[in-house]
Amino acid sequence: MAAAAAACSPPRRRMGALLLVVLLALSAGVPRGGAAGLGLKVPFSPRDVLPMLPRQVAWPVMNTLHSAVDLLPSFVAAVAPGAPSPAAWSGACFAQNEAALELTAGDRNGTDVGGAVLRLKTSSAQSWTCMDLYVFATPYRITWDYYFAAREHTLEIKSWEEEAELEYVKQHGISVFLMPSGMLGTLVSLIDVLPLFSNTAWGQHYNLAFLEKHMGASFEKRSQPWVANIRKEDIQSGDFLALSKIRGRWGGFETLEKWVTGAFAGHTSVCLKDEKGDLWVAESGYENEKGICCKATLGEEVIAIVPWDEWWAMALKDDSNPQIALLPLHPDVRARFNESAAWDYARSMAGKPYGYHNMIFSWIDTIGDNYPPPLDANLVMAVMSMWTRLQPVYAANMWNEALNKRLGTEGLDLQGIIMETERRGMSFDQLLTIPEQDEWVYSDGKSTTCVAFILAMYKEAGIFDPISESIQVTEFTIRDAYMLKIFENDEARLPSWCNTESDKLPFCQILGEYRMELPEYNTIEPYAKMNENCPSLPPTYKRPSHC
Repeated sequence: MAAAAAACSPPRRRMGALLLVVLLALSAGVPRGGAAGLGLKVPFSPRDVLPMLPRQVAWPVMNTLHSAVDLLPSFVAAVAPGAPSPAAWSGACFAQNEAALELTAGDRNGTDVGGAVLRLKTSSAQSWTCMDLYVFATPYRITWDYYFAAREHTLEIKSWEEEAELEYVKQHGISVFLMPSGMLGTLVSLIDVLPLFSNTAWGQHYNLAFLEKHMGASFEKRSQPWVANIRKEDIQSGDFLALSKIRGRWGGFETLEKWVTGAFAGHTSVCLKDEKGDLWVAESGYENEKGICCKATLGEEVIAIVPWDEWWAMALKDDSNPQIALLPLHPDVRARFNESAAWDYARSMAGKPYGYHNMIFSWIDTIGDNYPPPLDANLVMAVMSMWTRLQPVYAANMWNEALNKRLGTEGLDLQGIIMETERRGMSFDQLLTIPEQDEWVYSDGKSTTCVAFILAMYKEAGIFDPISESIQVTEFTIRDAYMLKIFENDEARLPSWCNTESDKLPFCQILGEYRMELPEYNTIEPYAKMNENCPSLPPTYKRPSHC
């Protein structure tokens, strides 16, 4: 195929490709520091062309030139305002670099948050064509720039996101990471996602357009009313709630989650009725903004059981414009649903933190067939590395413990995990694919995401019998859950208030201006080792049977 492709290429492109191969071959014999030791400036290094190569080419080349640890972003400095001297370091291209941060006054929306100017001076390039690529980060923002020329460069931050970011920078500075140069194309592509998080009509439009373009979603306006006239008497224990938010912080996050997993919903909850017939909603991911839930910390996302009326009132006031569907269980499934066991499980988990430990691992099942371009395992590793520097406690919570579980180790940090993985002859992307185990207990207890919490309840309630012990629910995405063949399949049995005549669906949409889609809803019978090795590539997210 490669020879055929080269033969079909236009002559100019063939010559360019040939020249590139020749330059790589000639320069590969001279290491970056070798000529410098002889007092020579190397005119060309194979690393210098990486930013011009497609991501699919750049990463394999870098993998031949580096070990996995070398591909991590390298923390080089924390640049803080008022420092007695500039931060200094040596880069991959420029041997001498200095940076200083100057705060600037400002008045955004009547506040004095202000901004800053970072001045970065580069000198002593190690070749004529090299470049250094940097990411500048705080816990509130990530931006980047790259430098070819030896001179003073400026990076302007027009305004801090909030007072807390300014205070963080005063205390800790802006973290500067030196990146592998082949990641330039990846970073450029990722800039496209930033507008998704805007809590505006424009942000909502961008989310819908993104999902239409990358997932083939369609957003048909529903007829009024957009809010169902719900009779709580018709909702039963075990009924599943699928939510899709389309604007703001959570809307943007859910859009990206949908894109990488293939799910057409971004959050889930489950209904429970008590012995008095009162209706409750249990969920993992309840935002404990008032500090009144489950003895949890103020602002923490936790597992909670809240009255239906309270949950529904919050949904109606949610400015992320949620679309919500109720998926009733099939009568045969409901007949074997042990309501008492479900309540026992929910109560035993109430107040525990959301399942950040295993959040990404339900998505990653394969070496390369779960990463929509420009994502790949290298980029996942890079983001992990940066976040470990910025928020070490959160990093340990989100992946370090889970990766240690996969290795059977304890207490290794990310670099230690990568080194141990290489020592065992594994690649980092292989490590990510090892299935999560439901019985794993983390430092803060068992870890369940929104959908894993519900499916673990189903497991305890007997829905997956007799194969319960062969199913790891922490391997399920939201898409995997709503594809399970356990829901009502007869529209005649759905409540009369469920859908309007013009908006007939196989489930009940109870809120939202757009008609919800759940492709392949209610189609797959549960089976042993379900969803442990499934690809999920857009736009079709084709899934082989029994993966």
